[in-house]
Amino acid sequence: MSTPDAALTATPADVPAPPRRRRRWRRVAALMGLGGLWGMIHSTGYLSALGGTPDGERLARMANTARFVDGQFVNLDPAITAGSMASPEGTRHVLWRWLFGKEERRPEQALPVLTRTTESFATPAAEGLEVTWLGHSTLIVEVDGHRFLTDPVFSDRASPSSLVGPSRFHAPPIAIADLPALDAVVISHDHYDHLDEHSIRALNDRGERFLVPLGVGAHLVAWGVPEDRIREFDWWDELELRGGLRVVAAPAQHFSGRGLFDKNATLWTSWAFIGPTHRAYFSGDTGLFPQMSEIGERLGPFDLTMLEVGAFDVAWSDIHMGPEGALEAHRRLRGRTLLPVHWGTFQLALHAWTQPAEVLLAEAGREVEVAFPRPGESVTVGGPVPAEPWWRLAAREAEAQVRALLNPIRRQG
Repeated sequence: MSTPDAALTATPADVPAPPRRRRRWRRVAALMGLGGLWGMIHSTGYLSALGGTPDGERLARMANTARFVDGQFVNLDPAITAGSMASPEGTRHVLWRWLFGKEERRPEQALPVLTRTTESFATPAAEGLEVTWLGHSTLIVEVDGHRFLTDPVFSDRASPSSLVGPSRFHAPPIAIADLPALDAVVISHDHYDHLDEHSIRALNDRGERFLVPLGVGAHLVAWGVPEDRIREFDWWDELELRGGLRVVAAPAQHFSGRGLFDKNATLWTSWAFIGPTHRAYFSGDTGLFPQMSEIGERLGPFDLTMLEVGAFDVAWSDIHMGPEGALEAHRRLRGRTLLPVHWGTFQLALHAWTQPAEVLLAEAGREVEVAFPRPGESVTVGGPVPAEPWWRLAAREAEAQVRALLNPIRRQG
């Protein structure tokens, strides 16, 4: 005889199975959902942007360097971490500032960009060393008759997705198709704001060759670059070009990775361009570390140092040196003129977008010659150095335009 609670104690076998048609539609809906998710991911370019994985001879060469330990590259000081971000308290502090900080992290006005053409590079640098800042860490470096392009990012976003991620403050001053003839494209590491798939594919179509840190060639191969146009460098490796110009991969203090499972799978470097007459240094991304003095002794003194000053914070000061660290690095490198890079193009940190330049301007004083080119403007060593705080002028012009629009309304009121 059944009890009043019999229905509550029924076993799964006693519960009628849903109709077969209902189960079929659930499967179809699940498959459609997965297909839609895959299509969305594929349409944004995320999977392709991840690049490739080192294997074969490339992986074997990586394994032969002292910098590759237990499947990952390490800094000269293995104890280096991501600063206070390594603790939960540091992570919560950064998240709070990210959500509620009141810094102006993007410019509210259009930035003054100097548009360049192929013809504007027709005449070689009069003094033999000229650098054109295209924004962030993308530069055209002309030294003693040779021309290089560093860390080319011409896309709208520094991101694996075309829909989300840091977007540009300004358009590139020149299109890839209009770039002058190059001796090589030089890459410092594989982060998205330094290694951009679409830019690499376009440069590959031009037939450019690439100088990259160990392992980074796997990304380029995945994007169609032939192996014979890629040369990989360990720290202190060098290449000598015609006329006696040397390109040297020097140490840096940073990290690498493009996805969730490739942390430090490729190397990061700084670069020195050493010609018969001039010497220039490009930091890539790095914290301030003791071996910068060794770089200065072995490869300097440098007529021009191109040093990262943006995306800095106390939470990751060991991997991004910021403006004050850049000044100290400039001294250790025995530099003459400092050109700040890695700022003014993407929002990658918590500080105001102008803070790197303002701090550098205040701290440098008269002791260090600092160049502040507008995007697209060139710095010629031995010639006039652009030092105008153009970011302030741009803000004043924007304010003047707003006042001009409001004045007629106020007069009518």
